[in-house]
Amino acid sequence: MQIDLKRDVDFIEKLDQKVKDDGSFSSWELFHLSYQASVNNLTTDFKGLRSPTLLPHVTFLTHQLECAEQVLDDMNGRAILADEVGLGKTIEAGLILKEYMLRGLVKKALILVPASLVNQWAMELTQKFYIPVTTSRKRPVWDQDNIMITSIDTAKRQQHKDIILEQNYDFVLVDEAHKLKNHQTKNYQFIRALQKKYCLLLTATPIQNKLSDIFNLVSILKPGYLGDYQTFTEKFGKNHKTLEHDAHLKQLIQKVMVRNRREDTGIDWTKRNVETVWIDFTAEEREAYNNLKEITEQSSHFAAITYLRELCSSREACYVSIKKNLLQENKENKEDYAAFLKCIEKLPNHSKALKVVELIQSMNDKCIIFTEYRATQVYLQWILQQNGITSVPFRGGFKRGKKDWMRQLFQEKAQVLIATEAGGEGINLQFCNNMINYDLPWNPMRLEQRIGRIHRYGQTEDVNIYNFAIKDTIEDHILRLLYEKIQLFQRVVGNLDAILSDLQLTNIETEVEKIFQESKTDGEIKIKIDNLSAVISNAQDYYEQEEQHGNRESS
Repeated sequence: MQIDLKRDVDFIEKLDQKVKDDGSFSSWELFHLSYQASVNNLTTDFKGLRSPTLLPHVTFLTHQLECAEQVLDDMNGRAILADEVGLGKTIEAGLILKEYMLRGLVKKALILVPASLVNQWAMELTQKFYIPVTTSRKRPVWDQDNIMITSIDTAKRQQHKDIILEQNYDFVLVDEAHKLKNHQTKNYQFIRALQKKYCLLLTATPIQNKLSDIFNLVSILKPGYLGDYQTFTEKFGKNHKTLEHDAHLKQLIQKVMVRNRREDTGIDWTKRNVETVWIDFTAEEREAYNNLKEITEQSSHFAAITYLRELCSSREACYVSIKKNLLQENKENKEDYAAFLKCIEKLPNHSKALKVVELIQSMNDKCIIFTEYRATQVYLQWILQQNGITSVPFRGGFKRGKKDWMRQLFQEKAQVLIATEAGGEGINLQFCNNMINYDLPWNPMRLEQRIGRIHRYGQTEDVNIYNFAIKDTIEDHILRLLYEKIQLFQRVVGNLDAILSDLQLTNIETEVEKIFQESKTDGEIKIKIDNLSAVISNAQDYYEQEEQHGNRESS
């Protein structure tokens, strides 16, 4: 092929004329400043971090800097960030993303987070790292070079999925990645199918639960790194404790995962003060509770447990639940339930709610209340308002913008935030240091998720946790025989998930419900829960001894 070359005969003459006329070009001083700025911004060495010097307004912790360096230098940008709750996985991920952007290696990124955290992630990356981001709206544009933040549910919708899978992403991040452990889910298959150069999976839940969990998460980052699943299980077995004892497998996992624990960071954490607040039912409430126990003996065990738990929360929660079920089911003891509803309609304010009012008035400070039930949330907001206490609700049904608004109102205006379980994930509330667990969840890990909203990096005050329970009720059994026995607040809670899995108790809430369903008397319930707690406690002791032994060997 012949290429025609044309000589520019006018350039020299035009340049000469520009110089004589002092024409439209910058001065030497401006050119020199521009040149020096370019030189200073050059990244001449891939080792080390440049972001901290460009972000003087952010105080980075040692473990966060070390994590970012490890992912960049040793893991080629594909890693699981598995720090315990509150240690700043978002900061670590932001550092890594910023470094790649400074080096010109990331222009197009997809950040997948729970829908309720989209705005929070956008705020963190924009304000702390000066990273321009785009959040998905009604009509997101997927084929542009930008940093897009969205939820997995939005991304995998049919109108978005195909075009997203066509994109070549420089960087993909998935928050709450423990939800991807099952390779058969659509979420897992969608993430696995994304075309990505660098990939971060964030989860506070340790992945040393089941070998299949480890294999599936690592296979998203590095397909084939652990071989195929059959070979993997044949080599390492299916014993849940194998990972801790198999040095080779542990070494393989450490090359793709960074996990920092609170006690290893050297941070001077504020104290966690835990107090159990015992409450006595009034005579009328006790009579209603005992009446409900008699009625529910003829119902399904699950219904009996649910109604009793709800009555311990509020008459409203119990009333709404029974009323709804009476409309849907043809119950044999329908008349008994109808009579019971008329009975609790006459009950005065709930003893537990009155105790909440008393406690909040005495502390005269911001406080978060966690309840299991929507009806209780509404009731608490009403009774607080009757006593001159400002509050805002927070629940899963709120849209993203409303959740952000409620958080802002709580921080700037209201004294109390009343949250259902949706407030237990993701949202950061370290400007508050008081929490009331109005209803205790039957899963200890959910309780730790709640506490992690306020007892995290950035908290400057000691944290006060108040666990409410009514004496001689279903709550009494759970608090005395489960929470106190396993010493939840004195232990390294990050280990509990692995311990429960080793005991094949991946859902402790289901296990406790099973005990209540299969037991015929309160005495039998107490014995079974006590035995369950003893098994967990012994496993905790064993786990901690093994960990200490492993630390001594490694040192």
